[in-house]
Amino acid sequence: MQTLSEMTASQWSKAAAVALLLFALFQSFIMMGQTVGAYTERHNALDRIERRVSLDLGYLDVGNQTLNTPVNDAAVLRYLSRINGYLYEQDYPLYLNQIQHVSIDNQTAHEWSSTMLMKLQTAEQQIIIGLTMKPLYASLSLHPLAILAALIMAPILVGVKPRTRSKKAALKDIPPPPEPKLFIDLNTKSIGNGVDGRAILMQNKPFCFYTALVRYCIENPDANLPQNKDVPQELINLANRVFLRLIELGHTKRKKPDFNANLDKTLSEIRAALDETFEPFLAEKEKYYPPRAQGEGSRSKQHSFALPPITEEDIVVIGK
Repeated sequence: MQTLSEMTASQWSKAAAVALLLFALFQSFIMMGQTVGAYTERHNALDRIERRVSLDLGYLDVGNQTLNTPVNDAAVLRYLSRINGYLYEQDYPLYLNQIQHVSIDNQTAHEWSSTMLMKLQTAEQQIIIGLTMKPLYASLSLHPLAILAALIMAPILVGVKPRTRSKKAALKDIPPPPEPKLFIDLNTKSIGNGVDGRAILMQNKPFCFYTALVRYCIENPDANLPQNKDVPQELINLANRVFLRLIELGHTKRKKPDFNANLDKTLSEIRAALDETFEPFLAEKEKYYPPRAQGEGSRSKQHSFALPPITEEDIVVIGK
């Protein structure tokens, strides 16, 4: 990602626009929280004042409509002054400015525009209480965290896009990893996977038989090769041709092996070579692996050692 000193004028303008949008978004959430907090604070303050005044009315001379006695204005004014002093000290968001018809002119309360009347019902009369409250919008303010978060995140968001594009472009330029396949090298009498440079040397008989088996299974994808029966003559002929090619390449002058004899041992040597060749690629190995016999006794001989369906694209033969 680019540093701040590396950003161009265009990126700076984008960062400024993003910062303004982020600041507006963050500040909106903060103001919503401030409004909810102010409303909750006001609601709780009203509950506490209602309880306090209800308890104090028993000792406050507010007159009696039933007995037709007047309100003691001086006593009510002293009470209003005393309780408003307490509310001011506790930073309450409201003040009392009236009890019954007796009211005071509090300068701080006068600056607040939100008012309401609260009615308290006693056994003998109804008491009217007037309150002046701080409006909810008075609690709104700019929060430094909104500015700080916007300034931090804007360059990051502007710088992410170019880096993301460059990463995608770089990924397109990287060639896909090579796909392992069977490499049969007649020149070295070995097999490999074509990826990590492995070259597993094999003896004449298993090498010739396996090379012929691969060719036979490509040409006969539905072949059934029971292990308890003789190897098909076509497969024997293919194995003989591979052996003659090895002689031409100077690998051997020995007598041609009997590819029908000791089939179990031959297949076992082939599987061992494949295990080593495709050790890092177990899933791909199954395509080239002569299936093992399953079960016990004579039933284990009924399976086919023919390879799963493969094509010319799955193998590479060198030196044919």
